[in-house]
Amino acid sequence: MSYLEYTVKSVPSGARKLFYLNWPLIVLIVSVASIGFLMLYSVAGGSWTPWAMAQMQRFALGLGLMFIIAMVPIWFWRNMAVVAYLGTLFLLLLVELIGDQGGGAQRWIDLGFMRLQPSELAKITLVMLLAAYYDWLPIQNTSRPLWVLLPLILILIPVAMVLRQPDLGTALLLVMGGGIMMWLAGLHRAYFAAVVTAGIGTVLAVFRSQGTDWQLLKDYQYRRIDTFLTPDSDPLGAGYHITQSKIALGSGGWTGRGFMQGTQARLNFLPEKHTDFIFTTLAEEFGFVGAISLLILYGLIIAFCALSAFNNKDRFASLLTLGVAATFFLFFAVNMSMVMGLAPVVGVPLPLVSYGGSAMLVLMVAFGLVQSAHIHRPR
Repeated sequence: MSYLEYTVKSVPSGARKLFYLNWPLIVLIVSVASIGFLMLYSVAGGSWTPWAMAQMQRFALGLGLMFIIAMVPIWFWRNMAVVAYLGTLFLLLLVELIGDQGGGAQRWIDLGFMRLQPSELAKITLVMLLAAYYDWLPIQNTSRPLWVLLPLILILIPVAMVLRQPDLGTALLLVMGGGIMMWLAGLHRAYFAAVVTAGIGTVLAVFRSQGTDWQLLKDYQYRRIDTFLTPDSDPLGAGYHITQSKIALGSGGWTGRGFMQGTQARLNFLPEKHTDFIFTTLAEEFGFVGAISLLILYGLIIAFCALSAFNNKDRFASLLTLGVAATFFLFFAVNMSMVMGLAPVVGVPLPLVSYGGSAMLVLMVAFGLVQSAHIHRPR
């Protein structure tokens, strides 16, 4: 027995769990969040208020939640999956009844000390529920039509509620996250071929319905699509966001203008510089090197999650970890694609970097679940 093994086995079981934490993952999460604090400090003109300090406080709270959740056995979270999902649906219903409005959408519940966005919570509780479902379901039943219908319903219920807010970006993330969970569980590829075909038909229907009595999207959502396809057609109107974003991205070059030297953000040309478009501020100030460094950190977070999942013999824990990793990937992939003009602007924050309480806390809860799966895996 090595000295480290003797030391780990000699401490109480509760404290021993600290040794089993996925510490490289924690270091990566703190590193990415620290980049976010610096960028929020920069976009505020060299001030910790109003964004950086509040974000640091929320991250500290989230870090505490992550450690608390990590200490709880993974079987408890498996048993709580249905309760968490139903609780999220209840919160989405409250948004419909008493939710706060902002920017033409009704997405938040005012808790006094912060505004909670239940649709962010839905991204994780849906992953929990699907992981628990496929852990319970015998593998041979995964692709049978009756057992495929139930998870589809479980996915579409929160999607429909989120679309009513309206929040097309989050609804699409829920659909993609749910689809990835079904793929990870081993669903036959014929179902995905049918979904792709239906998706192409839906896209065609969306375009054909524009301006008709049966229009499928809101007018502002069509404007976002038009802006994505032809941003230069209205550079001072609907295309302003993406035009300024591309200017910021291009002006950074290889190494950037320097910390707090970005003109687009400092002179307020770049809208939503502290939330959805904070990646462009990073790229302007630190250039391609800074942008690719953040992307590498994101990739390492996913790699350590995947490594933990592949080494876990518990099906629920493995599916949950991979589902969280996939959701995290969708977050930054959609955000980066959006600000680079590769996807329509749908209001998805950059994970652990963009300013926002709900997104930060939900991600830290999700990483707490990943740590719980890692600590309590069969050894």
